[in-house]
Amino acid sequence: TLTSALFGPLARRRLPVSLTMLALASSAPLSLVVQRAMPATTRLATPRMAEFVETDAAVLDRYMNLPHPGQVQAEYLWIDAKGEVRSKCRTVDAKKASLDQLPSWNYDGSSCDQAPGEDSEVIIKPRAVYKDPFRPGDNILVLTDTYTPAGEALPTNTRTAATERFAGREDEVPWFGIEQEYTLFNLDKVTPLGWPQGGFPGAQGPYYCGAGADRSFGRSISEAHYKACLYAGIAISGTNAEVMPGQWEYQVGPCVGIAAADELMVSRYILQRVCEDFGVYCTFDPKPIDGDWNGAGCHTNVSTKAMRAEGGYDAILKAMERLGAPGKQEEHIAAYDPSGGLDNQRRLTGAHETASYKEFSWGVANRGCSVRIPRMTEKEKKGYFEDRRPASNMDPYIVTGKIMETTVLPDC
Repeated sequence: TLTSALFGPLARRRLPVSLTMLALASSAPLSLVVQRAMPATTRLATPRMAEFVETDAAVLDRYMNLPHPGQVQAEYLWIDAKGEVRSKCRTVDAKKASLDQLPSWNYDGSSCDQAPGEDSEVIIKPRAVYKDPFRPGDNILVLTDTYTPAGEALPTNTRTAATERFAGREDEVPWFGIEQEYTLFNLDKVTPLGWPQGGFPGAQGPYYCGAGADRSFGRSISEAHYKACLYAGIAISGTNAEVMPGQWEYQVGPCVGIAAADELMVSRYILQRVCEDFGVYCTFDPKPIDGDWNGAGCHTNVSTKAMRAEGGYDAILKAMERLGAPGKQEEHIAAYDPSGGLDNQRRLTGAHETASYKEFSWGVANRGCSVRIPRMTEKEKKGYFEDRRPASNMDPYIVTGKIMETTVLPDC
């Protein structure tokens, strides 16, 4: 019908014919016409989560497949005050679409809680470039970091401080492999994907790495994200369903130094874009559901050149000694989530494959410790260790920089 063609999902709500005709005769949006026509008592007092807005991908493809020779769409990514990735796009000459030639840009920092309205410009400088999986071809994603117009790093620009911690220690060749866990929800942000509305699924047990429509919820998102990261050039090394239904994990790395945090942030952006396409809400909250359900972490695997060399187990034991030194547990817990440790207090309880946030512990093959040393590392007397404390919403620049500071730098 004409109404369906014009208004799509809104038409399915069976608006009165008078409202439909009023909208056709008016220049105002249908939503505004409906609101004006509603009695005051029926208007919503508080905003609600929008319904999933469906669009026809085949129609979009007509435009996405149009060629634009000599020009590249560059999606500039930056990290806002909450640690979330935002973006906007610009056109650049294809000959200048490389990291050393891409221009700096700016955005409205007052809309991202990073600048006052009277002096709102934040400068963004390109730091890494990836292929754009949402606009295939020569188009790119450009990861940036943030500065004032005077050239000073913003307080929320944690990348700069991390870069300083890695500087001059290239001989250590620090590798990081980061295990990002996340939880999928319906758009109500209340019901995890696959859970009954207002209820609970069966107890944990069959969901971890499980297969089947009765236990694997969100595999299509995991698969789409995996392929998109591979296309972009992210060093994604694997993925799996997690212990709580609706929860998944993927791994980035091993990457050297600052690249691990760069690639994790871009992979988070790609994940949110994929979930946008599927109409699913994704959260990195470390304890999204209270009770007898696993939380979500961002386990960080670490090694240096010395740890990977023959006899490197001694270097790993030295790192354990440093991580367990007086005051270090408190420092690391404060650095391992954006709330200064409060988020992890909900997760690191000593249950659900965690160690208590109150004390440091390490062990071989023990997932109930703060730090796990793999059995193969112990056997071969070289390898890596896994810090299991970082929360799923951790800042990877802060976490990798902090681990580097404690375990490698001489003045820690």
